Amino acid sequence: MKFRYFLLLFIAFNISALGQTFEFKAGAALKIITPNPLIAVSGGVGTPKPVTKKNGDLFVRALVLEKGDERVAIVNIDNIGWPAVLGDKSRALIKGIAPENILIGVTHTHSAPDAYAFPDEKGNIGADLKYLDWCVVQIADAVNEASSKLEAADLKIAVAEAKGKIAYNYYAPLLYDPRCGVIQAIGKNGKTIATLVNYATHPEIIGDSRGILSPDMCGPLYDRIEEKTGGVALFMNSAQGGMVTADNRLKNGKEASDWAECVRNGELLADEALRIIGSANIQQNPDIFCTSKVVEFPVDSEMMRFILKNSPLAISTSKENTVSTRLNLLNIGSAQILTIPGEALPNIGFYLKRKMPTEHPFLFGLTNDAFGYILTKEDFNSFKRYEYISRTSLGEKTAGIYINEALKLIDSSPKPNKNK
Repeated sequence: MKFRYFLLLFIAFNISALGQTFEFKAGAALKIITPNPLIAVSGGVGTPKPVTKKNGDLFVRALVLEKGDERVAIVNIDNIGWPAVLGDKSRALIKGIAPENILIGVTHTHSAPDAYAFPDEKGNIGADLKYLDWCVVQIADAVNEASSKLEAADLKIAVAEAKGKIAYNYYAPLLYDPRCGVIQAIGKNGKTIATLVNYATHPEIIGDSRGILSPDMCGPLYDRIEEKTGGVALFMNSAQGGMVTADNRLKNGKEASDWAECVRNGELLADEALRIIGSANIQQNPDIFCTSKVVEFPVDSEMMRFILKNSPLAISTSKENTVSTRLNLLNIGSAQILTIPGEALPNIGFYLKRKMPTEHPFLFGLTNDAFGYILTKEDFNSFKRYEYISRTSLGEKTAGIYINEALKLIDSSPKPNKNK
């Protein structure tokens, strides 16, 4: 009788476990990574420029999501790029999240310190390696703090055109994606935990030549969203390559390049993001799915080979003249997210979004790595306008490899939940 009793108890327990529903949770945190004292800033390959003041602070911002055994972190850093070798150092310090489930991307401000330790033609570098080591710890601390704040939450997700004078394509004004994707996590108490904005633009209103350290237009965007909704605001860039940039054009043919323009542009994008998410349906207890794969790219560019070989960060190469990086696909409720390890041109972004089986497609550009511009072989070195972006890319094969691998991730992954 005792055996039968315990057998029935065991069966009942396992049936209960099988029917268990896991609760969706979210947590967010941020850390300031403004160097003190200020150090030189980088607008890309080349010698960092000295600064004398700052407009706004630089941040690392983290959003952690959990359901059952699946936990993921989305991290944004106010920098022009963040190599995997630094990201992996942070991942090693982060508790409770699989390293491959930690997505680390940048806003791409051109007014922050050099994170790649770009060597000049003589092999000299202008990066502050102690500052980068400190940032590594701040990133891990932000994610760990966000994990400690996990609480039951719902989601709102929306994608729509952001209207107004926000971005344009410097090479071809209308060739850019005006869609803005927004993911908002809301606690069961009705308070906003985090608002993530996904939009394609170069935050380079101030740039690297004015002696100013700044998050550029992303700073006012954070401030505006947090003032209006509370919680933590994040900005993840998208397919903004060649050359989608902030629309700071003036009627006299010049450009506005001051903090006031950063405020105008950033607040407008923030207001549009909040308008877009405002009428979205609440998604209760949404599912999470995260997968990834390591992909190799040939390095055909002599300049990129020189950088990879001579950077003191020891940027890993799987074999000679080849780099490897991790691509992620993430489903959050009705949203599907693909990461891009660089600056993909808009046509690549349009194509991938069209192939994603959801009304809420997101692309996280400059995430997990930033290997320059990504353009198709048809565009590579095909006309004068693209000489610069061809030169600052790995080569003409990058886009084809990336698109094929991204499509494989899409095809082999479950479809995101439909928006209810």
